Amino acid sequence: MTRDLTLDKTIASPAEKASAPPDTAPSVLAKIAADRAALRAQVAGAVLLFLAISVVGIGIWSVATADQGADGLAPTPGGTWDQLVSILKDPFYVTGPASVGIFWHLVASLQRVLTGFLLAAVIAIPLGFLLGNSARIRWATEPFVQVLRPVSPLAWLPLGLALLRDSENTAIFVIVMASLWPILLNTIDGVQKVNPLYMQLARTLEASRAQVIRSIQLPAALPSILTGLRLSLSTGWLVIIAAEMLVGSRGMGYFVWNQWNRLSVPAIVVAILLIGAVGFVLDRLVVWGAKQIPHG
Repeated sequence: MTRDLTLDKTIASPAEKASAPPDTAPSVLAKIAADRAALRAQVAGAVLLFLAISVVGIGIWSVATADQGADGLAPTPGGTWDQLVSILKDPFYVTGPASVGIFWHLVASLQRVLTGFLLAAVIAIPLGFLLGNSARIRWATEPFVQVLRPVSPLAWLPLGLALLRDSENTAIFVIVMASLWPILLNTIDGVQKVNPLYMQLARTLEASRAQVIRSIQLPAALPSILTGLRLSLSTGWLVIIAAEMLVGSRGMGYFVWNQWNRLSVPAIVVAILLIGAVGFVLDRLVVWGAKQIPHG
């Protein structure tokens, strides 16, 4: 009998185990600290690798252009750095309609790209929902989409000049044609991939078409739409540089072409670096904006 009482005291009941406070806080904190340390190590490693690649790349660049004289066209690292300092030293000057600092060229290009990008989004997103919801309309328009989508955006440039008779509007028209297809196709794909059970539930509840789109399809298709917007913006920024070489008196494309006419190749390299940096910032802004929108 004494042995049974001893066992009863030493073996806790399930209720006592459930009521006992879990001793997991130290282990959770340790895991969080370890994860943060691992993340810091990864970031530090990535930074060091980036610096190493940059140093190696500049070294190869220096060796490849070492035999260039003062009149050589190939840009050297030193000459490119001097041009970078010169261009960024006074980016806001204005001495004429086309003689402006690099800031105004960037502003002109961004204004054209964002205008064309927003127009393309206003057209493509509703059209994508229409085609995604109607198989008949989608099949009827599929030949037009597949024929027009592979056309180079610059091929629309002469047509835009002929129809619009304005270089500024033509540049925006080219951006619209370049940005339209990624948004349209990704929107259609996102609408078609909505879980059929949700659509059946909406029909059971007799939800209206507007309610279905707002409450079911839009949240479900939003990741695909955001992917299309991201691709569209990068495509528009890519195309505007080429378009501005042919139209417009301001913009990064015009700046590059003007520097080539002056045979200032280091300035072209600086422009390429700035174009890439702005494109990177635009992409990060789209990604950041996508994270701020709750979606299902």
